[in-house]
Amino acid sequence: MHLRIGTASMTLLIVDDNPQFRHLIRLVVADLADEVDECADGDEALAAYGARRHDWVLMDLRMARMGGLEATRRLIEADQSARVLIVTDYDDVHWRAAAREAGACGYLLKENLLDIRRMLESGT
Repeated sequence: MHLRIGTASMTLLIVDDNPQFRHLIRLVVADLADEVDECADGDEALAAYGARRHDWVLMDLRMARMGGLEATRRLIEADQSARVLIVTDYDDVHWRAAAREAGACGYLLKENLLDIRRMLESGT
């Protein structure tokens, strides 16, 4: 992990199939992160995380090729210290439970995106 103790700097991986939403997340968290990488699906996320071991992975649920739940499961299997925050439109108890079971440490609705800063800073 690249987190620097005593500073707010961290590395982030944004995983969402919508490039405009990835850009929006990047704008919201820009001053919190030294490095921000972006991926369009779970397959890309696994490769990117394997190369860098980001401090946080901000993961959408529904994407082409590999969705967020499967990608989260695989990330956690490969690195139990991985921290995945699900960022989604789906406000559903079943999705929340599935995300928790997959190993996600948090679940945030896209409509509450500004809360992402608080969650990252507190280590959710």
